[in-house]
Amino acid sequence: MKKEKKPDAVVFDEETQTYNGSLLPYASGVAAPKIVPPDVTTWKNTNIVAANNEFKARYEDIQMQYQAMMEQFEYNNLVYSAKYSFEPITGKVYHLYRSKDESTFLSILSPKECNFDFLGSFRLGPDKMWEKLPTG
Repeated sequence: MKKEKKPDAVVFDEETQTYNGSLLPYASGVAAPKIVPPDVTTWKNTNIVAANNEFKARYEDIQMQYQAMMEQFEYNNLVYSAKYSFEPITGKVYHLYRSKDESTFLSILSPKECNFDFLGSFRLGPDKMWEKLPTG
């Protein structure tokens, strides 16, 4: 037996065998207004630029943190590889010098108290990491 096909303008649900044109959330008649999706191009472009700026700012922040960490690593490496014959005390300031044989040594003497090649002043933090102090 051949199924009778309904015209295209008739909204008929084959599964439930009912006419459901009035139940649809959109207009289904031939005279219904055209469904036009909104143009979101401007919204997308604006938000793409904003998102990219946010990613760039976060990337630059991570880069600055990395540079600061590498600088701190270099200072720690420099001070820990220097010669000293005392146990540094946390929170105290020490001064790093270069000797005539190009080796480095740590001292409690400030640059005003001696004539060595001064490299910088450092403070040992509670985390056992050396912090370079500003010179001046």
